[in-house]
Amino acid sequence: MRPVSPGPVPAREKMCNNTRPMAEPVFFVPSSTYTAGELAVLTGAQLVNPAHADVKILGIASVEAGGEGMLVYIEGKRHEALIPTLRATALLCSANIAAKAPTDMAVLASEKPHYAFAAVARLLYPTAARPGPLTQEKGISPSAFVEAGAFVEEGAVIEAGAVVCAGAAVGKGTVIAPRAVVGPHCQIGRDCFIGPGTSIQAALIGNRVVIHAGVQIGQDGFGYVPGKNGPEKIPQIGRVIIQDDVEIGANTTVDRGGMADTVIGEGTKIDNLVQIAHNVRIGRGCIIAGHCGLSGSVTLGDFVMLGGRVGLADHVAVGSGARLAASSGVMDNVPAGEIWAGAPAIPMRDFFREVASVRKLAGLKSRKGEGQ
Repeated sequence: MRPVSPGPVPAREKMCNNTRPMAEPVFFVPSSTYTAGELAVLTGAQLVNPAHADVKILGIASVEAGGEGMLVYIEGKRHEALIPTLRATALLCSANIAAKAPTDMAVLASEKPHYAFAAVARLLYPTAARPGPLTQEKGISPSAFVEAGAFVEEGAVIEAGAVVCAGAAVGKGTVIAPRAVVGPHCQIGRDCFIGPGTSIQAALIGNRVVIHAGVQIGQDGFGYVPGKNGPEKIPQIGRVIIQDDVEIGANTTVDRGGMADTVIGEGTKIDNLVQIAHNVRIGRGCIIAGHCGLSGSVTLGDFVMLGGRVGLADHVAVGSGARLAASSGVMDNVPAGEIWAGAPAIPMRDFFREVASVRKLAGLKSRKGEGQ
């Protein structure tokens, strides 16, 4: 007899082992509570009504959701129309909006509400801001493989299924998550997180570096020379150098250098699914959004920002402070501080003029900002 399908289980009544209801999981719980007065001091915001100093903040929420004990924020005029319907205990906003907030709500006025809200979120949800061990194990798991000759400093966590090869070093406070591989002679600094399924080869990594799941670091670069029988491999004998406080998103790849090193500068933040080729040198404090591709020997100065899906041709140099709009295709060097867009990328002002001209030829109305 064909079994009868039981049908979908309601979201809040999922069954565990088909025997009893399982509560909907909550992945991030506030680590502690703060008063509005304490948060004002910690973020540098001004508590508009001192009488609300002892109001307890239990968590954060979106301005649309809110809730009892929740802190929400409004940046500039965004969501300002929602103020009359706010259902929250506290509001973080700019000074010009504070006067419009309900009088029974604890209001914290800040010049940078989003920045202050992020600081509050890090205080309340530290495990969401920085990943920790996935298991409850301490030290080196019996199910991990740490090869003879590897050095693991006391206080590091090597989780089940992780591999640390001979000659490698792992610093205090660092977590090597399940199925991560730290290759021979690699060095990982202190207070780092090496996510599950990552592979680290031919790399030296600084302190407080976060490498999310599936990142591949130090594989050989795409180096070939034409030969009579087709492409011939060029051995890649360089390294990857990752400086302090770098964060690399899931499934990003960083190739080791050919003969020089691939370098990622201090404080740089890289999104998911980014390709960084051999000999690339990235400066300090850069932001690289998802799906970007940096070809071999590209150089980024300090504090460069790349929008999503930016592609840079090999040996291109981008000056410090430059910004590249999403989907830009960069074929030429970009001077420091400039904003470029398009494919091939050109200065933003020229890009909008070109777009406006094309739309005019097509008989279409120009959009705001074009042709300026």
